[in-house]
Amino acid sequence: MTTITTPRRTTGEYTAKLTDPHTAVEQIESHSTVALGQAAGQPPALMRALADRAREHEIDEVKLYYFHAEQPMQDSLLRYELMGALRPHSMFLQRAERELIKQGDRDGRKVVSFVPTAFSQSIRLFADRIPVDTFLVSVSPMDANGYFTFGTNNDYTSSVARQAKRLIVEVNAHMPRVFGASALHVSEVDAIVEHDEQLPELPQRPIGDVDRTIARRVAELVPDHACLQIGVGGLPQAVCEALADRTDLGIHSEVLTPALAGLIESGVVTNRYKAIHRGTSVFTFAMGDRAFYEFLDDNRGVESHPVDHVNDPAVIALNDNVVSVNSTIEMDLTGACNSEWINGHQYSAAGGQVDFVRGAYNSRGGLSVIAFASTAKQGTISKIVPRLSGPVTTARNDVHHVATEYGMVDLKGLSSTQRAQSLIALAHPDHRAELTEAARDRHLI
Repeated sequence: MTTITTPRRTTGEYTAKLTDPHTAVEQIESHSTVALGQAAGQPPALMRALADRAREHEIDEVKLYYFHAEQPMQDSLLRYELMGALRPHSMFLQRAERELIKQGDRDGRKVVSFVPTAFSQSIRLFADRIPVDTFLVSVSPMDANGYFTFGTNNDYTSSVARQAKRLIVEVNAHMPRVFGASALHVSEVDAIVEHDEQLPELPQRPIGDVDRTIARRVAELVPDHACLQIGVGGLPQAVCEALADRTDLGIHSEVLTPALAGLIESGVVTNRYKAIHRGTSVFTFAMGDRAFYEFLDDNRGVESHPVDHVNDPAVIALNDNVVSVNSTIEMDLTGACNSEWINGHQYSAAGGQVDFVRGAYNSRGGLSVIAFASTAKQGTISKIVPRLSGPVTTARNDVHHVATEYGMVDLKGLSSTQRAQSLIALAHPDHRAELTEAARDRHLI
């Protein structure tokens, strides 16, 4: 991985701004707003220093805005004993926030706020509604011309970092140097901290037989020269495995993963037929293991760009034959998706699902797939349901192809009766009778 080298120029500016983590966060005041990079871009040393200030009662009611908190943030800022002094405002809930919410419920406290937003709109949301006093983020080491890069995370990070009144960066030798719209000049930074720590890793989920069955169905829809958007998890990994015999695929994806990197390294992905960013794989954030971060480092074949570009449905549609593959928590008998709500509570968030469902369908020759196992909890819960238990993430008007282990259907152009009948056929046999009865009660069949 890249190491810190003394730049030929801008050495004096770098040195003047260099400080330790605790000094860097001393200017963060009570009642201020702090935004952080997401996932692997969250700076561990700065987060620990800010948590220390909260623990010592030096700050109170500091709002934290962010997406995707990983383990370093969970271990520092997202500690229950710090709630109140720190007020998390998450735009994508994960395990850390769900645990805090449970603890707060037991004590009758509201400790975490959820901010609904489409991922593609997050940059404008900050600009219009959330003035940021301080932005904290990890960056790759500075080059000889005074440029860091945002590495794994461009998303809202590269834009909101510049919107903030104060920008503090944590230089990490393990953060890959990434091309595209990722450069940050030392002159744009207010304070610099050096701290080398391995980036959080995304464990590879096991791929089951059901995943492989669904993946084979999805792969049938992917022609040579298609442009891919695929998410994370066992099923997306299985889809990538099933595409090993394709030629000249492209990548324009919200997230870049080791599974997609494998297609690049094997030569399946060449990006030769893309209309925009031809020759390069485009993403807005990336997460994987150490080998994956090494793959990203100084790799001219991959580029990161801001999320309001990568996830813009109009930009997505500029490429031909875009294939978007996403999953959902549950789907109702008309095709509407709840991809963010479980057991009466917010579980995750909408992310960029709607962005790519719409962008792919508007692409010439493009399509989207909502792919998921038909049941949860060892088959006891059907994920095809009469009525959603939470909000509509992706509307029935937008859903295109649907795939489970029992088949696949293109919902476009089908009547509500045909949709209900087709989706019941995709459900587990043990649940089809009750779904049929529910469809009759709702006058769908």
